[in-house]
Formats: sequence, structure tokens, C-alpha cells
Amino acid sequence: MKTELKHINISYQANSQKEYSIPLSYQLFGKDLFSAPIVLVNHALTGNSNVSGEKGWWKQLIGENQVIDTNKYTVLCFNIPGNGYDDFLIDEYEDFTTADIANIFLKGLEILNIKSLYTIIGGSLGGGIGWEMLVKKTDLAEIFIPIACDFKTHDWLHAQCLVQKFLLNGNDKPLQKARIHAMLCYRTPQSLNDRFQNKYNQEKQSLESEDWLVYHGNALNERFSLKSYKLMNHLLMNINTEETQLEKIKARMHMISVDTDLFFPASEIRMCFEKLTKKKENVFYHEIKSIHGHDAFLMEYKQLNNIIKNIL
Repeated sequence: MKTELKHINISYQANSQKEYSIPLSYQLFGKDLFSAPIVLVNHALTGNSNVSGEKGWWKQLIGENQVIDTNKYTVLCFNIPGNGYDDFLIDEYEDFTTADIANIFLKGLEILNIKSLYTIIGGSLGGGIGWEMLVKKTDLAEIFIPIACDFKTHDWLHAQCLVQKFLLNGNDKPLQKARIHAMLCYRTPQSLNDRFQNKYNQEKQSLESEDWLVYHGNALNERFSLKSYKLMNHLLMNINTEETQLEKIKARMHMISVDTDLFFPASEIRMCFEKLTKKKENVFYHEIKSIHGHDAFLMEYKQLNNIIKNIL
């Protein structure tokens, strides 16, 4: 598989009117470009372009003989500029919105001479970028699969991202603290309670759940920069696809929610689905059942694979 990191140099004027030179990086997996249907994968907040292979963060979904089979498809994934995976960082992160990232991805496709896609799939923030892309180019893809996300950031999610912003602007271990708070939003009370059951670690003199949260905070701090996390949180805070334009999207849509999601509640995604079915054909709704909340799209692979297998 072609897994090396490649770059496209893009000159871009953000919605803030500032000019940027962006080294948009990407990876390709599976069949050679233009020899097979192209699946564009938009990564989530802490993800990157490395979606398949030994260290691929979505390898349970994408790979040889997986549901998104790299023997059958060309899989393309861009890095969100500033996520740090390619060492490119953005200082003035508030210059960018999710709509800007969608524009940059569209420019990347244009430079690669990709005029159409078989499928766009993305979880959480990645799905939000997909919504923005398809409103801007309504005939871009045959199939759109937004997972655990909606077309906009609703008030509850905006509030959680605001807390993240406050924590990230602090002086004492900002990234670790923000990650601990985020984990409590990615999971559910039942998920943590069932897993840890108030077990106490005598050696560390702390609850095992506390140790787990501290571990995740420290682990993210080791592999993610503060600048990158501030940007990604800002983007999640600013998904704002124009609702009146959704019905113009030509792709067959398959919205996938998680019944216990605290970030993008299933009720909001169902509401979007119900509105769209009155105005557009080929709109479908699927729901993952899980105690794990938002992170179920990275955990409940049997359910997710079954859903996507039937879609593709």
C-alpha cells in the first residue's frame, strides 16, 4: 500500500481574509489513484491521515479485506492543516473555521485532478468537514457517511468546547486537563462505572478511573501539541453548514449516530434526518447501540462494519 506522506502546496485566503501558504499533506492507501473508486476519509479531532495499516487508527475499518477494502478502493485522507502530524502548525488558529478546512480539502482534490469521489466518510469533526464540502460542491460524491456528527455545532457541544478553550488557555498542564474533561464527554457515566466499579489502586492511592483519566491526559500531551489541540477544538466549536443548502447535496446520505452520544446526540442527528427526508430522496439513518457514548465509533467496530458493509 502507498502509505508515504505526500504534500500539496496551497495558497489560501481564510475567511478572516488573511493569506496562508499551506503544505496540505495526505496519504493514499490501496489501489492506485484513478484505477478504482476513491473513498475520502476525513479524520476526527485527534486523528490524522494514517487511517490504515499497522498503526492506522481506523485499521479495523479500512484495510485489506476490511469493510473499506484497500484491494477494491483507493483510500485518500488529508491531514487537517495544523493538526501537527506533518509538523505544520498554525499560530492564529481562530483565523480558520471548519468551512475553511473544507475549502482547503476541495482545493487539494482539484490539484490532484480528482473531480468526483465514490464516498466521503468521516467521524465527529471529520464528518462536519464532509457536510461543509458537499454543500460547497453538491455533486462531489456518490455516497456520504457522516458518523457521530451533525451538520453544525449545537449549543451543548459549543459549551463543552468553550470549557476546553478555558482549560487550554490555562498555565498549569492545560492540554492534560482539557483531555481529561474531553474524555468525560467522549464516554458516558455507565461506560466508566461499568469499567472501573470504584476499584481503588492501593499502590497509587487513587481510583483506577482517576488513573485512567490522568493516563489519557498525559498520553495526549506526549503526542499532540497545545497549538494543534487549540485549533482542533476551535474547529469542532465552529461547524456551521448552512441548513438550507443541505437538501441540494446530491450524494446518497447515510447518517450514523450513537444512541448514548453526549457530543452529537442521536436526537439531533435524527432531527436532521427527518427534516431532510421531507425534501430529499436517498437519505438514511443508522444508530449504533453502545454504553460508550461518542467514542463508540472508535470502539463498536462490529456494528459499524455491518452498517457500512450494507451501505457500500
